[in-house]
Amino acid sequence: MSLPSAMGRAAAPYRCRVLASVLALKELAPRLAAPAHCSSCRALHTSGATPAGHNKWSKVKHIKGPRDAERSRLFQKLAMLLRFAVKEGGPNPDLNTNLANIIEQCRSKSMPKASIEAAIKGGDKGKSSYLLYEARGPGGSALLIEVLTDNAKRAYQDIRLILSRNGAQMSDGARHSFDKKGVITVSGQDHQQRPVALEQALELAIEAGAQDVWEDEEEEEERAVLKFVCEVPSLHQVREKLDSLGLRSLSTALEFIPNARVRLSDEEMERASQLLATLGDCQEVIRVSDNIE
Repeated sequence: MSLPSAMGRAAAPYRCRVLASVLALKELAPRLAAPAHCSSCRALHTSGATPAGHNKWSKVKHIKGPRDAERSRLFQKLAMLLRFAVKEGGPNPDLNTNLANIIEQCRSKSMPKASIEAAIKGGDKGKSSYLLYEARGPGGSALLIEVLTDNAKRAYQDIRLILSRNGAQMSDGARHSFDKKGVITVSGQDHQQRPVALEQALELAIEAGAQDVWEDEEEEEERAVLKFVCEVPSLHQVREKLDSLGLRSLSTALEFIPNARVRLSDEEMERASQLLATLGDCQEVIRVSDNIE
């Protein structure tokens, strides 16, 4: 028997099995192609398995990416504040209280030392001016929008456009809903790394001469903090007292604190949140104060 003949005979059963498989697939094909809603068949998923590293990167990208972008915007705004403070009061923090306060804020936000120094050195070249816009948001809420810009006309148009697209408008009189106060940001843990309860913080606020205190969270640093409010002239005195009572102060600032708050519906709150987020993304907006409960 020749070798080709023997191979042909040996391969015959294999060809039969292949032909049978092909015929079976032809009979099965209509059922596989049936509509997904057919009760007698199941959906066929043909996508490949996701590589192990891909899923991890997707999570990192969606978590780390926005945080990095937010931190970058924060550092840009702090640099603007540093340059403006130098322009207004000089580059020596010992003689420029506003500059000293902003430097503390930069450090509490973990802004790189080189970036702080670069902003201070470039402060005398800054051309920015400070603007305060009053606005009314969803549900009659009051907004104060603080801006540093080198083009007041452009800034006004940008802010007005953001407001109009989010159900808000420029409005005189919103300033009356706020009082300017000193705010001391304190770590949620004392010098011995023990958590500070709000009840304890209230007692310390009274002893230090503060008017109010509340709990807050710094998203950039992912840490709980306490914010003590006091009159502007007593800001540094209250801070020193809080430090002497065992608390760890992180920074001080002057902020607009609402003297009356408004309650919004769920729909109004959603629109207000969108408005505040959009204003926060604007590079020239350095702070937005609201009186939303």
